[in-house]
Amino acid sequence: MSWWLVKLTGSDEFGRIAAPAHSPDYFSKGYTKWEMSEFGIPKSKLMADEMVHYSDDSTTHMVNPLMFFYNEKTPPWVVKSEAGILSADGKDLLLNGEVAVERAAAEGVRELKIYTSNLKVKPETSYAETGAWAKLVSLPNWTTGIGMKLTFADPIHIELLSNVKGNYETK
Repeated sequence: MSWWLVKLTGSDEFGRIAAPAHSPDYFSKGYTKWEMSEFGIPKSKLMADEMVHYSDDSTTHMVNPLMFFYNEKTPPWVVKSEAGILSADGKDLLLNGEVAVERAAAEGVRELKIYTSNLKVKPETSYAETGAWAKLVSLPNWTTGIGMKLTFADPIHIELLSNVKGNYETK
């Protein structure tokens, strides 16, 4: 009888509200995602203060993303930014705003810091690129240029694409 009364009054329609087109379907504060190699060794780690996933385009938006790329014999590359958007397939991470890329010094490698903006990272292949200005600092030397390609995995490769200028000190 109750079911029939609800159908008769049409009150079963009150509970259905359409969600806006670009609305989050889940979120996280203190987000962390690990990727391991086929041997169970850490390959990369992605962290963010906040993460929001959108169902309409399956993108993941992050606040203060921090990504680590691990190599067997050298300290990890650390990439940090103000904001980031991970594509639906997880193959492209667009880091918006100022971006800093750092690798600490260790035996056989010098400390390196890279400053740029709007960096497109391909976590699956340990590759990044930008069309923006970039500065590479390995004290006491520095190099600047417009556009950059960077491979985090061995063999590590850094290429500045145009207007390259540098300052190198020798002993």
